[in-house]
Amino acid sequence: MTAMTALQAVALWSGLLILLLIGLSLRTIFTRKRLKVSLGDGPNSEMTVISRAFGNAAEYIPPLLIILLLMALLGFQPVWIHLLGGTMFLGRLLHAWGLGKKIQPSFGRVSGMILTQLTLAGGALALIACAFGCI
Repeated sequence: MTAMTALQAVALWSGLLILLLIGLSLRTIFTRKRLKVSLGDGPNSEMTVISRAFGNAAEYIPPLLIILLLMALLGFQPVWIHLLGGTMFLGRLLHAWGLGKKIQPSFGRVSGMILTQLTLAGGALALIACAFGCI
């Protein structure tokens, strides 16, 4: 097997992160159906938690996908794409899991938020540095 190119790495992490979004979306849909909540949270705390896990992922994943694609197009090595993609994937999984814990803020929620912010900040700084000729 040959080494993965940067664009292939982007494809891998884009696919995995989109599947995560679909999973969180389906969890939201099925919870809505079970709780008979058609809009908003009902008000139901379980519905709030489930929908926010999806909403947070939907807010944070698209900017990362743009970062990953730009990094690949600018010539970054695949290892950097894997590092950011894997960190975001882990962060979003931990966050979604941690939101469901009874005691808040939970380890998963906090560590997921930290990983997400570090991933986005690292990617943004890498792109800014590259704008000035650093790769």
